[in-house]
Amino acid sequence: DQAVQVNVHDQEQMTKIVNSCIGTKFSSRWNDIMVTMALEAVLTVSRPQSSSSPAEIGTSVDGSKIMTEVDIKRYAKVEKIPGGEITDSNVVKGVMFAKDTVHSKMRRRIENPRILLLDSPLEYKKGESQTNVEITDEEDWNTMLKMEEEYVENICAEIIAHKPDIVITEKGVSDLAQHFLAKANITAFRRLRKTDNNRVARATGATIVSRTDEIQESDIGTHCGLFEMRKIGEEWFCYLDECQSPKACTIVLRGGSKDVLNEIERNLQDAMQVVRNVVYNPKLLPGGGATEMAVAIGLRRQGQKIKGIQQGPFQAVGEAMEVIPRTLAQNCGVSVIRTVTQLRAKHAAAYDQAMEENKPFQCHWGINGTTGDLVSMEDLGIWEPFNVKVQTIKTAIESACMILRIDDIVSGSKKK
Repeated sequence: DQAVQVNVHDQEQMTKIVNSCIGTKFSSRWNDIMVTMALEAVLTVSRPQSSSSPAEIGTSVDGSKIMTEVDIKRYAKVEKIPGGEITDSNVVKGVMFAKDTVHSKMRRRIENPRILLLDSPLEYKKGESQTNVEITDEEDWNTMLKMEEEYVENICAEIIAHKPDIVITEKGVSDLAQHFLAKANITAFRRLRKTDNNRVARATGATIVSRTDEIQESDIGTHCGLFEMRKIGEEWFCYLDECQSPKACTIVLRGGSKDVLNEIERNLQDAMQVVRNVVYNPKLLPGGGATEMAVAIGLRRQGQKIKGIQQGPFQAVGEAMEVIPRTLAQNCGVSVIRTVTQLRAKHAAAYDQAMEENKPFQCHWGINGTTGDLVSMEDLGIWEPFNVKVQTIKTAIESACMILRIDDIVSGSKKK
């Protein structure tokens, strides 16, 4: 009942949540940029697991929750480029990788390109083990070279037949293949990482093909709006930008040195994890000890309805929950007993009123961590993701159970 539903597309509300996570970190001076980038990256890579559903992330047509897939590790790549300023950082709506074209004459800017992704080499196959070929006739040598050339030419012809603008392969591209592809006005990239290739496939709508003779029209990616080679510092980078609903992105971080970039990346990861937790379950709970005190009051009142010794656990867990507001009051240097008692009284009054009116119990009053005053967390803007809070309470109770079990085993053992 304490939870507040949140719209993951509401920029202002989401900014408040992420700010309470990274507000005290190294990157706090550039909070606005960090928050915007984290939101953009997570919402780009998130998609409902039931792909047939037309609903938005987080809710379905009938209002029930859809399980959302948010794979930040695989599909939100962070590319750190030393130089420039932190304010130059941005999220590419597509994929970017540090590769140059294999041939200098190939096109370096294409609008709405057709992209083909391969998992096979565009060169003559070499023997797995050490291979010796003995040639007695001079003509045989020429025949062998010709066969190699024909093999490569045949592979290139199969590719050219589907009229792609860009060919990206995870393996090598021979000089002869480069010549044929450049002649057909096709831009090629070689030895791309498997992970990068997967992201390109997801962003452009292409399918990775393992054999050139099995290429189909449906394997060609057409969702990319712009391919461009850009030089940043000393290196050339390939940008596949302006993709239609990419579902994969690249975060380009700029900064003065590698240490600054590493720290910024860590802060950005924290921000993205917060957004991810909210996208998984778009509910928020008030911070400042408000949730813990509300749970404590609720447990105590439930415990009072039970007679006998069974109400013990309810009272014990309720008392344990109050450790958070108590610690906050201690840190502020205010009177702990008076502050916690006042907070308890506020929550108890709100609980009784909710029960009388037969409404859900909601009380967002907590402790201001700076002044020690009692304030509404809605006014202070301190919120925590629902998933995190639930997991914290579960872990605490399970850890306590585990410690008690160990004590039981130790006390039950016979003394020698």
